[in-house]
Amino acid sequence: MTTKVTFRTDSCKGCGLCVSVCPKHLLAVDKDQINKKGHHPVVMTDQSQCIACAFCATMCPDCIITVEKF
Repeated sequence: MTTKVTFRTDSCKGCGLCVSVCPKHLLAVDKDQINKKGHHPVVMTDQSQCIACAFCATMCPDCIITVEKF
């Protein structure tokens, strides 16, 4: 099974809620990038290790995360 997690980074406010619930610790707030709203968005650190549990998407208050399984 292949998974793909995408973020609408321009809408991410960098709250870190998704980072805190990832059981594989694959998400991080990107301190090197600032989106158009002035926030540091969240990024996936290793897509190949994602188990597509969708905890991140469920936790996101702004619904900016999409989890797909192939």
